[in-house]
Amino acid sequence: MKHVVLYSGGHSSAIVAIEVVRKYGRENVILLNHDISSTVEDEDIKRFKDEISSYLGIDVTYANHERWKDATPISVCLDARAWKVGSGQILCTNRLKTGPFDLWLERNDSQKENIYYYGFDRNEMHRVQRRVGVMAERGYKTDYPIALWPQRTIHSTEEIGINRPMAYSRFKHANCIGCLKAGWQCQRRMKSDPLISPPTAQY
Repeated sequence: MKHVVLYSGGHSSAIVAIEVVRKYGRENVILLNHDISSTVEDEDIKRFKDEISSYLGIDVTYANHERWKDATPISVCLDARAWKVGSGQILCTNRLKTGPFDLWLERNDSQKENIYYYGFDRNEMHRVQRRVGVMAERGYKTDYPIALWPQRTIHSTEEIGINRPMAYSRFKHANCIGCLKAGWQCQRRMKSDPLISPPTAQY
């Protein structure tokens, strides 16, 4: 049995990784990431992922889209000829993350022995409840250290000398550049900020 941290490259997932390693030991932890093309994932997020994994002494395990080096949110949606189907996920999330994650589960945890850790906080209990239901229905166990653990050992990666991604100085998230889920506010910010690559870089 392993403790698998859904290691997105965001600050919360890094905090979860540190908490889980401190509680269970690095030899029992997997940092599972979906690597995304540098066209749309800021290089500073990649820097952050590498620095946290080095601090923990654990190599990142990847579950990637087969064309991850050049596939982008827009390109996978264009391939599917849709942005979203019904009330389901935005297709970019499904193709670049959910699909590879499901394949990793099938190949690496067919007996459903692992515990999967997410970075939702106490203000996101609706997301916790939804994820518990989705994963439990498939037979997988989950945990949410930031939202549910009564004892915490760290609240910021700056406490260990690692600066969070610079994306947080511009956005509330560390998602892809031009995140389709973030809506028009994200797109407007990109147009007004000369430091951010334009959405056309995804085509």
